[in-house]
Amino acid sequence: MDDTHDWYSPEASTFGDRVAGAREQAGMTQKQLAKRLGVRLATLKSWEEDLSEPRANRLSIMAGLLNVSMMWLMNGEGEGVEAPFEAAPMSDNMRDLLTEMRDLRTDLLRRAEQVGRLEKRLRTALQESSDG
Repeated sequence: MDDTHDWYSPEASTFGDRVAGAREQAGMTQKQLAKRLGVRLATLKSWEEDLSEPRANRLSIMAGLLNVSMMWLMNGEGEGVEAPFEAAPMSDNMRDLLTEMRDLRTDLLRRAEQVGRLEKRLRTALQESSDG
């Protein structure tokens, strides 16, 4: 498997990974990109940390500023940036650990969304019981 080919693929990276990678290759700091997008630094950091995602209009502006396609930012397909240079090749063990960490992060994000939905249902049920 060619690591440079799938560095930013959906299986190997998240939306936040692709934003950070494109921003770095564009030579911008988080602060600079946030200013150019008209968002707070904390907002950009939450996007890069996969805690939230931008609305479509900000996504479009970001893609233009970073010279990548919106589809590439969202799912790793389309016009994007090259994989970063690695000083030394990764061992199979390191690659397995990285893959396991990414899988765990994806699962944690999915679980966090599930908790949010359950909290909303609970709030609705509590409101209905107090109204009724």
